Amino acid sequence: MKIGLRILLGYFLIVALAGWLLANVFVQQVKPGVRQAVEDTLADTANLLAELVRDDFVAGTIGDGRFAQRMRALARRQVGADIWGFKKGRVSYRVYITDARGTVVFDSSGRDVGKDYSRWNDVYLTLRGKYGARSTRLDPDDDSTSVMYVAAPIRDVDGRIVGVLSVAKPNQVLAPFIARSQQVVLRWGLVLLGTALLVGLLAAWWLSRQLGGLRRYANAVTAGERAQLPDRGFEVPAGEFADLGRALETMRARLEGKQYVEQYVHALTHELKSPLSAIRGSAELLEPQPGQPPLPEADRARFVAAIRAQGERMAQTIDKLLALAAVEHRQRIEEPETIALDALLADAAAQVAHRAVHAGVDIALPAAASATVRGDRFLLRQALVNLFDNAIDFAPRGSRVEVDARIEGASVRIAVSDRGPGVPDYAIGRVFERFYSLPRPDGGSRSSGLGLCFVAQVADLHGGHAVLANRAGGGAQASLELPRSELARSELPRG
Repeated sequence: MKIGLRILLGYFLIVALAGWLLANVFVQQVKPGVRQAVEDTLADTANLLAELVRDDFVAGTIGDGRFAQRMRALARRQVGADIWGFKKGRVSYRVYITDARGTVVFDSSGRDVGKDYSRWNDVYLTLRGKYGARSTRLDPDDDSTSVMYVAAPIRDVDGRIVGVLSVAKPNQVLAPFIARSQQVVLRWGLVLLGTALLVGLLAAWWLSRQLGGLRRYANAVTAGERAQLPDRGFEVPAGEFADLGRALETMRARLEGKQYVEQYVHALTHELKSPLSAIRGSAELLEPQPGQPPLPEADRARFVAAIRAQGERMAQTIDKLLALAAVEHRQRIEEPETIALDALLADAAAQVAHRAVHAGVDIALPAAASATVRGDRFLLRQALVNLFDNAIDFAPRGSRVEVDARIEGASVRIAVSDRGPGVPDYAIGRVFERFYSLPRPDGGSRSSGLGLCFVAQVADLHGGHAVLANRAGGGAQASLELPRSELARSELPRG
């Protein structure tokens, strides 16, 4: 399971658990909270009515006195209230009064006069000077039938408790308010949970994206590919991922630098062994030996030429190796420029013109090549020079090296063809390897094997690729394919 998904699941479980606990607590507290508020109101009402009823109760006119008349009138009153969207038509209070023995002497509902209520908590506790209240279900199996009772003592002029007034209110009257409050809590709880989930998704996606970019970068570096540190999301100076990305980039650069130096020291040592051995052998033959006649002038000239040729070969190997190292070590072109293809081909051809004349080979450039490419002018010119040099080495004397340029979709393909012996099948897949070279047709020494490798690296650095294949009718064709800098009209032939 990916780390982003694991983080999302963990985050969602925590949020869901917290949301469930909060919603459960709020929902469970709505009903008690409402009932507590109503109980407070009932306590005030009971004490107020206990004061109002005292004169009638002490006078013994509680059944038909002014208080009883007002209570019966209250039962007929139309309230007509609109309480937060709920209509209220009648007063929902029930008031009953008991004497000092707990016997009901007045009941606003008119049904329980004369009954003994002395064992109900509201009456029992109040008669003993305590706060009396209870909640009783009319149907023991139905919680919605519960009724709240709150009592207040009735005192005579001497302050003695002579009776109890209880005010009752059905909890069913409160049910719509409780249900609506619970729905509001649940609805906003779900909104909060959904918002938290969305935030978690975005956070997990962002984290997975950053880690994925770093992982792909690390995998590319491990595979030896030319990789760039992902740009998006890593440019925030204070970000941990930015610090991690820069640390990886620094580590890669230092490790590559160490490995690069080690590899090139080994490669350079291997490639210089042969010319050094040839120079050493020629130098030993040129040294005068005691008792030996001096070498003939022709032999001396031949050995001196061999030393010069091997020295030149060493110098070329070192130069090309340094150029290749500079290209391979670059991850990007820092300041690309728009380059006209016709001028680029002409510059490269002019640079190898002397070699072509000496080899008896003609270089034929395309008649029109007005497309442009984006990149490093020097590197592209050197890549073309290497292609031209390679074709000149294998082209027969008196033949032509044909250069063609054509548009293929969003790319420009430059092909350099010769009529030499072509490339053996066993070498097709290796010609772009470092230090791999083939013998020249005229028996000359092999090249450094770095030219085509340089071409491949330049092509890759510019987002293109290089190909070498045999052509119909004999010879080989090396192709350099580069992205065009624009997709406008061009006079190049189209493939």
